[in-house]
Amino acid sequence: MPVLILVLLAMAVEITVLVLIGSAIGVLPTILLVVAATVLGVVLLRREGTRALTAFQSKVRSGQQPQGEMLDGVLIAAAGILVVLPGFVSDVLAIALLFPPTRALVRKRVLKRAEERARRYRENGPGQVFVIDAQP
Repeated sequence: MPVLILVLLAMAVEITVLVLIGSAIGVLPTILLVVAATVLGVVLLRREGTRALTAFQSKVRSGQQPQGEMLDGVLIAAAGILVVLPGFVSDVLAIALLFPPTRALVRKRVLKRAEERARRYRENGPGQVFVIDAQP
């Protein structure tokens, strides 16, 4: 249910932004901006996807763990999904994820959270486990 609400909220934001920009600059320039942002996103997606794959292969060949490169791949895939969605907000988020310095900030934060969760798991175990029996 929360995912559905999030999707509906994202759609409402995209439509609102499109309408506001369309009323400010006109319909045709708005459509051209959306198309231009999508084309830019696709170009960046291709370039950064290739770079991430090359970096991943390099790490694997050298025997190092490619966790950062794998996360880059996931972030680039998320950007790929966002770039094909029509709208300015999704395109801006996609381009931000495809921009290496911004992606590095997101990667650093995600890896830090994952390491913290792994540390807590090692110290405390899985936490509370609930077993729900469906038998009457």
